[in-house]
Amino acid sequence: MVTQVTSKDWRPIVKAFEQAIGKNGVIQKREELLVYECDGLTSYRQRPAVVVLPRTTEQVAAAVKICNQYNIPFIARGAGTGLSGGALPTENCVLIVTALMRQILDIDLENQRVVVQPGVINNWVTQAVSGSGFYYAPDPSSQIVCSIGGNVAENSGGVHCLKYGVTTNHVLGLKVVLPDGSIMTRAAKFLKCQGMT
Repeated sequence: MVTQVTSKDWRPIVKAFEQAIGKNGVIQKREELLVYECDGLTSYRQRPAVVVLPRTTEQVAAAVKICNQYNIPFIARGAGTGLSGGALPTENCVLIVTALMRQILDIDLENQRVVVQPGVINNWVTQAVSGSGFYYAPDPSSQIVCSIGGNVAENSGGVHCLKYGVTTNHVLGLKVVLPDGSIMTRAAKFLKCQGMT
Protein backbone atom coordinates (compact mmCIF):
# COMPACT_ATOMS: atom_id res chain seq x y z
CA MET A 1 0.00 0.00 0.00
CA VAL A 2 1.38 3.44 -0.97
CA THR A 3 0.84 6.25 1.53
CA GLN A 4 1.10 9.88 0.40
CA VAL A 5 3.48 11.96 2.53
CA THR A 6 2.74 15.49 3.67
CA SER A 7 5.17 17.88 5.31
CA LYS A 8 3.78 17.01 8.76
CA ASP A 9 4.12 13.25 8.92
CA TRP A 10 7.85 12.47 8.60
CA ARG A 11 8.17 11.03 12.12
CA PRO A 12 6.86 7.53 11.29
CA ILE A 13 9.01 7.48 8.17
CA VAL A 14 12.14 8.48 10.07
CA LYS A 15 11.31 5.82 12.66
CA ALA A 16 11.02 3.22 9.88
CA PHE A 17 14.43 4.28 8.51
CA GLU A 18 15.96 4.07 11.99
CA GLN A 19 14.58 0.54 12.43
CA ALA A 20 15.95 -0.53 9.04
CA ILE A 21 19.34 1.18 9.14
CA GLY A 22 19.94 2.21 12.76
CA LYS A 23 19.69 5.63 14.40
CA ASN A 24 23.28 6.51 13.45
CA GLY A 25 22.42 5.91 9.81
CA VAL A 26 19.64 8.50 9.62
CA ILE A 27 20.22 12.26 9.42
CA GLN A 28 17.29 14.62 9.86
CA LYS A 29 18.54 17.66 11.80
CA ARG A 30 18.33 20.75 9.65
CA GLU A 31 21.92 21.86 10.33
CA GLU A 32 23.31 18.39 9.54
CA LEU A 33 21.40 18.24 6.25
CA LEU A 34 23.31 21.32 5.00
CA VAL A 35 26.21 19.08 3.99
CA TYR A 36 23.93 17.22 1.58
CA GLU A 37 22.08 20.11 -0.09
CA CYS A 38 24.40 20.00 -3.12
CA ASP A 39 27.20 17.95 -4.61
CA GLY A 40 30.20 19.32 -6.53
CA LEU A 41 27.72 21.44 -8.52
CA THR A 42 27.23 24.14 -5.89
CA SER A 43 25.17 26.56 -7.98
CA TYR A 44 21.97 24.64 -7.16
CA ARG A 45 21.06 23.82 -3.57
CA GLN A 46 18.09 21.95 -2.13
CA ARG A 47 18.08 20.43 1.32
CA PRO A 48 16.73 16.85 1.40
CA ALA A 49 14.10 15.95 3.99
CA VAL A 50 16.12 13.00 5.31
CA VAL A 51 19.52 11.42 4.57
CA VAL A 52 20.10 7.71 5.11
CA LEU A 53 23.53 6.09 5.27
CA PRO A 54 23.21 2.36 4.62
CA ARG A 55 26.16 -0.01 4.99
CA THR A 56 24.79 -3.01 3.06
CA THR A 57 22.77 -3.73 -0.06
CA GLU A 58 19.98 -5.05 2.16
CA GLN A 59 19.82 -1.73 4.03
CA VAL A 60 19.67 0.16 0.71
CA ALA A 61 16.80 -2.12 -0.34
CA ALA A 62 15.01 -1.51 2.97
CA ALA A 63 15.36 2.29 2.55
CA VAL A 64 14.04 2.13 -1.00
CA LYS A 65 11.09 -0.02 0.11
CA ILE A 66 10.19 2.60 2.72
CA CYS A 67 10.38 5.34 0.08
CA ASN A 68 8.21 3.24 -2.23
CA GLN A 69 5.67 2.57 0.53
CA TYR A 70 5.27 6.28 1.31
CA ASN A 71 5.62 7.48 -2.31
CA ILE A 72 8.71 9.54 -1.45
CA PRO A 73 11.24 10.45 -4.16
CA PHE A 74 14.76 9.26 -3.42
CA ILE A 75 18.13 10.15 -4.88
CA ALA A 76 21.24 7.95 -4.70
CA ARG A 77 24.50 9.71 -3.86
CA GLY A 78 28.07 8.56 -3.56
CA ALA A 79 30.94 10.82 -2.50
CA GLY A 80 29.19 13.94 -3.84
CA THR A 81 32.07 15.04 -6.08
CA GLY A 82 30.08 15.09 -9.33
CA LEU A 83 29.76 18.28 -11.36
CA SER A 84 26.85 17.27 -13.59
CA GLY A 85 24.10 17.49 -10.96
CA GLY A 86 23.48 13.75 -10.98
CA ALA A 87 23.09 13.49 -7.19
CA LEU A 88 21.28 16.74 -6.41
CA PRO A 89 18.40 16.39 -3.95
CA THR A 90 14.88 17.51 -4.74
CA GLU A 91 12.34 18.99 -2.35
CA ASN A 92 11.05 16.54 0.26
CA CYS A 93 13.25 13.73 -1.01
CA VAL A 94 15.29 11.11 0.78
CA LEU A 95 18.99 11.06 -0.09
CA ILE A 96 20.39 7.52 0.04
CA VAL A 97 24.13 8.02 0.49
CA THR A 98 26.36 5.00 -0.19
CA ALA A 99 29.54 6.60 1.22
CA LEU A 100 29.74 4.09 4.11
CA MET A 101 29.61 1.09 1.76
CA ARG A 102 33.42 1.01 1.40
CA GLN A 103 34.46 -2.64 1.23
CA ILE A 104 36.46 -4.33 -1.49
CA LEU A 105 34.70 -7.69 -1.41
CA ASP A 106 36.81 -9.79 -3.76
CA ILE A 107 39.96 -9.53 -5.86
CA ASP A 108 40.44 -12.11 -8.62
CA LEU A 109 43.75 -11.23 -10.30
CA GLU A 110 43.75 -14.29 -12.53
CA ASN A 111 40.59 -13.04 -14.24
CA GLN A 112 41.33 -9.32 -13.73
CA ARG A 113 38.17 -8.81 -11.69
CA VAL A 114 37.37 -6.89 -8.50
CA VAL A 115 34.07 -6.83 -6.60
CA VAL A 116 33.44 -3.66 -4.58
CA GLN A 117 30.69 -1.84 -2.73
CA PRO A 118 29.60 1.47 -4.31
CA GLY A 119 31.30 3.68 -1.70
CA VAL A 120 34.79 2.38 -2.49
CA ILE A 121 36.99 5.24 -3.67
CA ASN A 122 38.11 4.93 -7.28
CA ASN A 123 41.83 5.07 -6.48
CA TRP A 124 41.51 2.40 -3.77
CA VAL A 125 40.87 -0.19 -6.48
CA THR A 126 44.19 0.65 -8.14
CA GLN A 127 45.95 0.62 -4.76
CA ALA A 128 44.51 -2.82 -4.01
CA VAL A 129 45.84 -4.39 -7.22
CA SER A 130 48.87 -2.29 -8.18
CA GLY A 131 51.33 -4.49 -6.25
CA SER A 132 50.49 -7.27 -8.70
CA GLY A 133 50.96 -5.10 -11.79
CA PHE A 134 47.36 -4.01 -12.36
CA TYR A 135 45.38 -0.78 -12.17
CA TYR A 136 41.81 0.43 -12.57
CA ALA A 137 41.82 2.43 -15.81
CA PRO A 138 38.85 4.81 -15.47
CA ASP A 139 40.55 7.74 -13.76
CA PRO A 140 38.45 10.88 -13.42
CA SER A 141 40.35 13.87 -12.07
CA SER A 142 38.66 13.32 -8.70
CA GLN A 143 39.80 9.67 -8.50
CA ILE A 144 41.32 10.12 -5.03
CA VAL A 145 37.91 11.10 -3.58
CA CYS A 146 35.16 9.95 -5.98
CA SER A 147 33.40 6.63 -5.43
CA ILE A 148 32.85 3.70 -7.77
CA GLY A 149 29.05 3.93 -7.40
CA GLY A 150 29.11 7.54 -8.55
CA ASN A 151 31.50 6.65 -11.37
CA VAL A 152 29.06 4.01 -12.57
CA ALA A 153 26.09 6.38 -12.32
CA GLU A 154 27.90 9.12 -14.26
CA ASN A 155 29.98 6.88 -16.58
CA SER A 156 33.11 8.71 -15.44
CA GLY A 157 36.49 8.64 -17.12
CA GLY A 158 39.77 10.51 -17.28
CA VAL A 159 42.85 10.64 -19.48
CA HIS A 160 43.10 6.85 -19.75
CA CYS A 161 39.64 6.70 -21.36
CA LEU A 162 41.16 7.46 -24.78
CA LYS A 163 42.97 4.13 -24.64
CA TYR A 164 40.86 2.01 -22.29
CA GLY A 165 37.37 3.55 -22.31
CA VAL A 166 35.18 5.05 -19.60
CA THR A 167 33.58 3.32 -16.60
CA THR A 168 30.99 1.49 -18.71
CA ASN A 169 33.79 -0.36 -20.47
CA HIS A 170 35.05 -1.74 -17.16
CA VAL A 171 31.86 -2.75 -15.37
CA LEU A 172 31.11 -6.40 -15.94
CA GLY A 173 28.17 -6.71 -13.58
CA LEU A 174 26.08 -4.91 -10.99
CA LYS A 175 23.95 -5.69 -7.98
CA VAL A 176 21.12 -3.16 -8.29
CA VAL A 177 18.32 -2.13 -5.96
CA LEU A 178 15.23 -1.48 -8.08
CA PRO A 179 12.65 1.25 -7.28
CA ASP A 180 10.40 -1.22 -5.45
CA GLY A 181 13.28 -2.29 -3.19
CA SER A 182 13.95 -5.64 -4.85
CA ILE A 183 17.57 -6.62 -5.55
CA MET A 184 18.76 -7.72 -8.98
CA THR A 185 22.21 -9.12 -9.75
CA ARG A 186 23.77 -9.44 -13.18
CA ALA A 187 27.13 -11.24 -13.63
CA ALA A 188 29.40 -12.70 -11.00
CA LYS A 189 32.37 -10.33 -11.17
CA PHE A 190 32.12 -6.60 -11.35
CA LEU A 191 35.14 -4.40 -12.17
CA LYS A 192 37.80 -5.12 -14.73
CA CYS A 193 41.38 -4.11 -13.96
CA GLN A 194 44.03 -3.53 -16.60
CA GLY A 195 47.50 -4.99 -16.62
CA MET A 196 50.20 -2.33 -16.49
CA THR A 197 51.76 -1.88 -19.91
